[in-house]
Amino acid sequence: MTEPQEPAPKDDRLLEHNYDGIQEYDNPLPRWWVGIFWATIVFAVLYVLNVIPGIGIGRGRIADYEREVHSAEARAAALAAAQPKLALTDVILTGYLHDPKALDAGRQTFVTTCAPCHRPDGGGNIGPNLTDDYWIHGNRPMEIVHTITTGVPDKGMPTWGPVLTTEQIGHVAAFVMSLHGTHPPNPKAPQGTKLEPPPGLE
Repeated sequence: MTEPQEPAPKDDRLLEHNYDGIQEYDNPLPRWWVGIFWATIVFAVLYVLNVIPGIGIGRGRIADYEREVHSAEARAAALAAAQPKLALTDVILTGYLHDPKALDAGRQTFVTTCAPCHRPDGGGNIGPNLTDDYWIHGNRPMEIVHTITTGVPDKGMPTWGPVLTTEQIGHVAAFVMSLHGTHPPNPKAPQGTKLEPPPGLE
């Protein structure tokens, strides 16, 4: 008695090859799966060629990024233009040095931007000790402002001019001047040249 054979699936076809009397059907993948597969290939090509910015039409993700950067720069320039210009001088910085509110504002900015390298007490960490008589880039008020504004890129100090306002830089410079002679615990060894305090800031 022979067993009844299963009928061949309607969508399958019997492959021509025969191994030891064994044949197999070609089972096609579901159409929805094949559709998704080809869709991913098409999307990958469009993405690599930078044709679309994700979804939709456009010049591409790089062009979108550059447009957003230019827009941000324009907003920053407009904001800077709207702010009143302040020209720092030794007289203004000396005034900040004797203004508790300006010193407190400078301390807050110093703690958030400068303390990782100079310690909150100015005793020096990666950066030099700011409390002793030794200076690398000068100890006069406007020299300190210049160092903060332009930074020291070859030593790892960021350029803070584009980040902080002129007033914030003045407040930080005044706070740095106020750190002189405070003698924090375990200060970093002296670096630079020993300088006398500027007149009026002894």
